[in-house]
Amino acid sequence: MAELKKSEVVLTNRNYLAEAKTRNHFLTMDQSVAAGGDDSGATPVEFLLTAIGGCVAMTLRTYAERRGWDIGEITVTVTQQQDESGKYLTEEISFEKEITEEQRKKLLVFAGKCPVAKMIKGETEIVSNIQ
Repeated sequence: MAELKKSEVVLTNRNYLAEAKTRNHFLTMDQSVAAGGDDSGATPVEFLLTAIGGCVAMTLRTYAERRGWDIGEITVTVTQQQDESGKYLTEEISFEKEITEEQRKKLLVFAGKCPVAKMIKGETEIVSNIQ
């Protein structure tokens, strides 16, 4: 059975400072000073962008290793954009080592298979309850 993931977030009494715990790891979130926070940590949106980038990179590493491809370091930059149609995200992916055109095409397909990206694309239902 797959390991179920869990994160608990407590918004403190200090403006927008939030403390999160997942497994044995602690994270701090906050809003920028301009948004009423103290800038004591990344914003929730910045954590989301980071989660997408990390997930895409790890997914690509797994795919490349299974094929015996040495692609070196993987850099994924995820940016929130906005145009007249609304907000959207862009991913810029680069590899330390040269890749072939065939590898580029296959890696691009697998970039979209990361579980976090799939969640964001609406493939995971969110059920909310107030206790």
